[in-house]
Amino acid sequence: MIYNFVLFLVRTGTKFLCRIDAPNIQLVPQKGPLIVISNHTGQLEVAVFFGQLAPRPITGWAKMEAWDNAFLNWLFNLWGLIPVRRGEGDTSALRKAVKALNDGFIFGIAPEGTRNKTGKLKRARPGAVLLAVHSGAPILPVAHWGGEDFLSNLPRFKRTEFHICVGKPFKLNLNGAKMTRNSRQQIADEMMIRIAQLLPEEYHGEYSGRTSDEMSFTTLLD
Repeated sequence: MIYNFVLFLVRTGTKFLCRIDAPNIQLVPQKGPLIVISNHTGQLEVAVFFGQLAPRPITGWAKMEAWDNAFLNWLFNLWGLIPVRRGEGDTSALRKAVKALNDGFIFGIAPEGTRNKTGKLKRARPGAVLLAVHSGAPILPVAHWGGEDFLSNLPRFKRTEFHICVGKPFKLNLNGAKMTRNSRQQIADEMMIRIAQLLPEEYHGEYSGRTSDEMSFTTLLD
């Protein structure tokens, strides 16, 4: 009951604060394990996605330090988020993430690994690849833009134009390649290229000019 009440508040609040444009959100599969990768401005997208993708259960990693905050501790536990120790090989967090996928959750992850306050894509970090490799789950790129203006719009009582575009699911195709730091970085870059393809060109940032011709580790699903 509490979860559904919070979901109602999140949906209502984000719709009040934003004009949400998500014309193909119905392309998100309604069942089965799924890794959703997205760009990360850190301004409202988690709440928007939580509201838009429901009733599917959603989880993800959050930095362990967030649990030191009483409100975030309560909220993240309610949402079933998984604490992760940053800068370490946190195998416990990885195992919990794989289990969540096997239980039918959507697992959201930002390959950039940090907030991108300008909206322009930063270079991906290779850590995002581990979950895809260990779980074998399909991966769905979901890009968003406009939310980077949220904090500047708020004091002016201006609603934020929040756009969401869902791409095509893909899988990893490792072809027997060993997982080195270079190969993990290449896979992370391919993930970001697929996100960039969904964004207006001015947001491509580090991935400006990168194309599908560079893909060697990822293959679109039918």
